[in-house]
Amino acid sequence: MDGQQYLNQISESNRPAPKAKGINGLLSSKFFLVGAIGIALLIVIIIFGSILSSGKGDEKSLSYSLLLHLNNTTAIVQDYQPYIKSSNLRSYSASLQGILSNTSSQLTAYLEEKYNFNIKDISDSLEEEATLAKDDLESDLFEAKINGVLDRTYAYKIAYEIALITTEETSLIKSTKDESLQNILSSSYESLTTLYDQFDNFSEGGKQ
Repeated sequence: MDGQQYLNQISESNRPAPKAKGINGLLSSKFFLVGAIGIALLIVIIIFGSILSSGKGDEKSLSYSLLLHLNNTTAIVQDYQPYIKSSNLRSYSASLQGILSNTSSQLTAYLEEKYNFNIKDISDSLEEEATLAKDDLESDLFEAKINGVLDRTYAYKIAYEIALITTEETSLIKSTKDESLQNILSSSYESLTTLYDQFDNFSEGGKQ
């Protein structure tokens, strides 16, 4: 054995044995494993409970939001319908008002029966959001009226509102298992979809 080999052997024999890393030692602890499993189960329970809670609230909150939208749109239609020049557009508007009012009445009756609904039950944040949307629409229509372009603006804006309402109805239909509510919304959806085409295709220079 030459001198270099001898020195290498001494160096290896005197090298301290590697210590188990702290994290590995921790992971191998039975107490750690039991605690980790317990925390994981707790997280799963919390998440599952949150999902169930949110699922129960979906129908109610979506219904309240839709009801506000129906009522606000009806009020705007009532306010601006007398100023529309096109007889056909006024006719479409009158039909829309009837559909919105009927759906609102049926939805209100449903909510009163199922949730003992009171208009004061609607949260301030939800009502504020609906009011802001209504104010924006009214502002656009008022400007169109004073500028002499109400008919075309009204047709475009109301077509957009119909699209929003039918989207809300679709979401609510999917979120509820109550057949009576589904029937109310499905009937409204079908009627509004037909009217949407009338508003969306309206042209002041056409036969409409």
